[in-house]
Amino acid sequence: MSNSEFNFCVSYAKEAQFDSGLRPFLEYRDLGIQNATQGQFKAHVIRVKKGEDHGSLHTTGLHLHQLNFQMIYILKGWIKFTYKDHGEHTFGPGDCCLQPPGIVHNELDCSDDLELLEITSPGQFETQALNTDITQ
Repeated sequence: MSNSEFNFCVSYAKEAQFDSGLRPFLEYRDLGIQNATQGQFKAHVIRVKKGEDHGSLHTTGLHLHQLNFQMIYILKGWIKFTYKDHGEHTFGPGDCCLQPPGIVHNELDCSDDLELLEITSPGQFETQALNTDITQ
């Protein structure tokens, strides 16, 4: 990989803009990495939408992502996942998880103040919802 494939990129917190994305109860701040790497990577901050009643449970249902790399790092709050063959895990500030390609998982719940950093490769990928039991 040569330096010419990537562009210099800066994303200032004071200029942050959060938009809708994959999950209706979450909002996403694109950090510009996808454009700067010609789609090879994506980095964004994800947080629970403020000021809306989402009920007490924030869940995604069983799914998998068709990608090569996915890492989450918790900035604030907490989030609880279940992973096929790895059980339930609750992550809080400073916790990090590398979710291997194609791992079946489900977000079970999260705090209303959740903020996390997610890095993926490639930047664009498919998410496949599953109608199966995680124990199978």
